[in-house]
Amino acid sequence: MGMPLEFNTMIVTKGLEIRIAENTFQLTKKGYRIYPIDIPLEVRKTKEGEPSGKATVKKVEMEAENTVITYQLIALNSTN
Repeated sequence: MGMPLEFNTMIVTKGLEIRIAENTFQLTKKGYRIYPIDIPLEVRKTKEGEPSGKATVKKVEMEAENTVITYQLIALNSTN
């Protein structure tokens, strides 16, 4: 029996991220997903939206058909 698994190279938040420290956020996604750790990734609100910044994933936890990522924002794109 297989397990569905998705590899992600960008962080899509859909506005569901939770701030846990000044530049550190946590995001819960449905399904099992793998993210590269300690490599800068684009952060977007939607898959087709403009990048809002760059972040590095610090922790990936998979449990009960959910993936929780903890990431640190390293650059924020200006809205001006």
